[in-house]
Order: sequence, then C-alpha cells, then structure tokens
Amino acid sequence: MMATMKLSAPGSQWVVGGRKPSELRSSSLRPATRRVAAPIRAGSYIDELVQTAKSIASPGRGILAIDESNATCGKRLASIGLDNTEVNRQAYRQLLLTTPGLGEYISGAILFEETLYQSTTDGKKFVDCLREEKIMPGIKVDKGLVPLPGSNNESWCQGLDGLASRCAEYYKQGARFAKWRTVVSIPCGPSALAVKEAAWGLARYAAIAQDNGLVPIVEPEILLDGDHPIERTLEVAENVWAEVFFYLAENNVVFEGILLKPSMVTPGAEHKQKASPETIAKYTLTMLQRRVPPAVPGIMFLSGGQSEMEATLNLNAMNQAPNPWHVSFSYARALQNSVLKTWQGRPENVEAAQKALLVRAGANSLAQLGRYSADGEDEQAKAGMFQKGYTY
Repeated sequence: MMATMKLSAPGSQWVVGGRKPSELRSSSLRPATRRVAAPIRAGSYIDELVQTAKSIASPGRGILAIDESNATCGKRLASIGLDNTEVNRQAYRQLLLTTPGLGEYISGAILFEETLYQSTTDGKKFVDCLREEKIMPGIKVDKGLVPLPGSNNESWCQGLDGLASRCAEYYKQGARFAKWRTVVSIPCGPSALAVKEAAWGLARYAAIAQDNGLVPIVEPEILLDGDHPIERTLEVAENVWAEVFFYLAENNVVFEGILLKPSMVTPGAEHKQKASPETIAKYTLTMLQRRVPPAVPGIMFLSGGQSEMEATLNLNAMNQAPNPWHVSFSYARALQNSVLKTWQGRPENVEAAQKALLVRAGANSLAQLGRYSADGEDEQAKAGMFQKGYTY
C-alpha cells in the first residue's frame, strides 16, 4: 500500500525528520518494505472443507435439520402425545435417518450432540446410516441464546468457550460440518450492538470450525416476528450480512469452505399483506446479489415457520434463473411437520412417516432445480408453523 502524506495547508512546507522535502532524496520517500506473515487459513483442512461444501451444495439436494435441543424436540414429541425421553427422541431420529433413498434429496443432516453419538436399536451408528446414503453428518455447536446486556431486549449466542476442542471431538465422531444459529429481531431495532455481536460471534465460530475440519454454516436468522413490510426486512438483511462478511474476512475465513443459512426476505409475519413467492424471490435474490460473494458455494435457506408448501414455493421461485451459488434448503419444521403427524409415535406408522419425509424432501429437491409445482399438495402442507419468539 502506498504511504500517504497530508499537507497541513496549500503550499505548506511540511517537514520530514527535521528536513524540508527539497532536502530529501526521492528514494527516502519510498515506503519502507515490511515483511508481513500471511495468515494461516483453515489449517490443513482447506481442500477437505471445499470438497465438503461442494458435496452438500450438490444439484437437487439440501439439508435436513434435526438439531433441535432436547427441550424443543420434547415439544415436537408432546404434539403427538409422547413423553420427552431419550428412547422416544432416539426412535424419532432413527425414523428420519434410516429412511431408504433419503440421500437422493438430502446431502447433509444437522444433528444435536445427543444424536451424533446415538445408534439405531440394532446398534448401527446414525453417522454410518447417513454415510451409506452419501449424506454428510453435521452438528449444532452453539450453546443457545441469552439476553444481551445493553441492548433493546435482544439476544446473543453463547458457545465460543471450548468450541475448538468440541469441534475436534465432533470431527473424530464423523461430523464434517457445523451450525451456529444466532438471531436478529426487527421489532427490537435491531440495535447496532446486537448486529455487531451476531456478526462477530458467527465469524469467530466459523474460523474455529474451519480450523478443526468442519464446514461452518453461517446463520444469522432474521426472525419473522413483526408487522413490518418486506422493504424493511431487506434493509435489515443487507445491514446484517454486510457486517457478517466484514467480520468473516477479518477472521480469515475461507469463503469457499462455508455455507450460508439465511432467512428469506419476507414481510413480518403479522404484516397485513402477504407477499407472493415471486416477490419474495426478487427481494431475497437482490439482497444476496448485493452482499454474498460468488465464492460461497451454497445458500441453504431456513424455513423460519413458513408452511411446508410456502417454503417450497419460495425456494422454487428463486431457482427460475441461474444463480452464482447453489440455492437450496436447510429445513427443520418444513420437512418434519407431516412426518410427525403421520408417525404419531406408533411403530406401525414408521414406513408411512418415512414416505411422508421423502415426499417433502422430493418436493424441495424439485424446488432447488426450479421444477416444483404445488398441484396435489394437501391441507397439512399448507398449514403455517410460525411461532412468535420461537426458540430452538
């Protein structure tokens, strides 16, 4: 970088080292050469990280998110009359992860820590079940949201303490990518403090994950809560992602070895006018084109409480023309809702529930390719799942 020298006033005779410029040789004004050590980025894992990210961002496939905390999983089980026990959680996750043919539509599965170490009732590790289907195992690594002091009743995400050692252990167990979810609330501002805290935490996590062989999913979820118009969501999303990418670069994160999990740009859930899939696609792609470098291999959208059909229609609308990145899905509720209702906790319903999962995964696979049609969708798929103040 060229050194710059500022004149105190037009025509002034500024002084360098006690001498006037006319007394200096031109060579003495050359900037001193400094040796700068290049930062080590992502350690020895860089090639593997890039390959993992490309594998997850493969045509017609997306991510199944089943990384709900035990408490949240318990709420899902309670909705069908089951107690929140490890046996019941294991039975539900076994249903999902052993679905035959799931790898045709799913490239990665985000697991909760308990699930990463669990096996089927026959003793087969869930990680091995996924590998057989060519599905990458992933792991939720954050420790949840807590109040952010000095903010407008906003939150920050904890979990950086001990993260490096946890990531190293998860890698040994078979995980190859990670997820860290923080949130931004539009009704609460959002404050500059909350946005900066979210961005910095995501960047530190991403650097630590890459250093331990895990592709980081970067997820600053802009909550659906509020009655604001879509233009306000776009404004906030652009601000948030600008901060996120600034700090990712500051932390020497390798963009080719990350995945993003953004919210779609929609009106607030309580806004009086709903937006069409075409409008949501237009605003969302505008935000991405303004903020996301093409080096990033995949954009894996969260559903955020949209109905199963809404999430699929919106994704389909975004894939009607080529994009610089793989634009796909990382859905939890929008893939699981029909499955839970079909299963009802009964062993005799497992096969039917797995077929319901394949239907939803197949629909979103078509949406990733821009070929989805809502013809034939049932009322269950149209049911909204928004919950105000939703926690994972």
